[in-house]
Amino acid sequence: MTRTEYRWLLPSAMADPELSGDQGGHSRRTVRDWIVDITAFLCAAGIGLLAAATIEADRTTSDGVLFVDCLIGAVACCALWVRRRWPVGLAVGLILVSTVEPVAAGAMLVALFSVAVHRPVRPVAAIGVLALVTAPVQPYLRPDPSSSLIESTVIGVLMSLLVLSWGMVVRSRRQLVVTLRERARRAETEAGLRAEQAQRLAREAIAREMHDVLAHRLTLLSVHAGALEFRPDAPPAEVARAAGVIRDSAHEALQDLREIIGVLRSPGESDGDRPTPTLATLDALIAESRLAGMKVTLDNDITDPAAAPAATGRTVYRIAQEGLTNARKHAPGAEVTVTVTGGPGDGLTVEVSNPAPTEPFEQVPGSGQGLIGLTERATLAGGRLDHGPAADGGFGIRAWLPWSP
Repeated sequence: MTRTEYRWLLPSAMADPELSGDQGGHSRRTVRDWIVDITAFLCAAGIGLLAAATIEADRTTSDGVLFVDCLIGAVACCALWVRRRWPVGLAVGLILVSTVEPVAAGAMLVALFSVAVHRPVRPVAAIGVLALVTAPVQPYLRPDPSSSLIESTVIGVLMSLLVLSWGMVVRSRRQLVVTLRERARRAETEAGLRAEQAQRLAREAIAREMHDVLAHRLTLLSVHAGALEFRPDAPPAEVARAAGVIRDSAHEALQDLREIIGVLRSPGESDGDRPTPTLATLDALIAESRLAGMKVTLDNDITDPAAAPAATGRTVYRIAQEGLTNARKHAPGAEVTVTVTGGPGDGLTVEVSNPAPTEPFEQVPGSGQGLIGLTERATLAGGRLDHGPAADGGFGIRAWLPWSP
């Protein structure tokens, strides 16, 4: 199991360090982390300064007490720099400190926000209850001359609830972002796996088809070699003719074998007697499509289709077949043009194109695996294939395949 696969098995809160709040000793803060931490520190210090100004306005407070308040408030604000590593412990400590120290109230609120962002519901609820229970303690021990005990308690409770609610909303949003990100990664990986599977299936199909051709050529080799073995006194002309057939069959078999090197054939499948399409049977394919009601125009410049290599002709046939199938599904009623040009040395170029459909039709879903298989087939044959929508809304497939002179 890879690290990425193991990460998918974890909850989203554990997969994202911003949600878990765990940072190892060797982790460095990003620029965003520095900005957030400085902002939190300034907010806590601002609230602490307001509380210190209120205490200073009270003439009954001595300078020594004010100095201790400011010192404790500064320490509480500085303690916020470890809130990412120990959010729960820091929050509990600051809640207890704020019960006797009004200047630490700002740091306590920031700690509550951090717990709500980086921890799940249960610890957040426990710390929230602790903050609400201790909310009346600080106004009772150190009352504010400008407000009553009830007013100070209500303000403390509302501020704690507001900060906790805000932190939980931020956590929910981050969890949603993490979930969507993981789904996108998983969908991308699954799409890659489907493409690889389609390529493998295409290779296996090509291997099965090549098997038919190789079996045919190797059978010819065996027959003519056996004739030479059992008739050593045959006329020289007959011997030369048999040797020529053996040479040509061996050359074609090697050409076909070169295309299927590295292609794995599915075990346990029966080959059967399947007809092998070639370039010469392209006219029959077009005629069959026309009988099915399609409008097909064939422009074939190859004067001798039978002279084309069997593997190349078979690939041209499959490309035309897939193009006609796609046009039948996605552009019914549109006229399809099949063009075949080239020759020995120049290679074969086949193009299947159709304009945008002119009649309303029910969209037939497609997986795109056929085009993946065609691309793989053309690549194995030593050629290339391009496909895509046209500027007028139609669609086209264009391929080039080698043809040795």
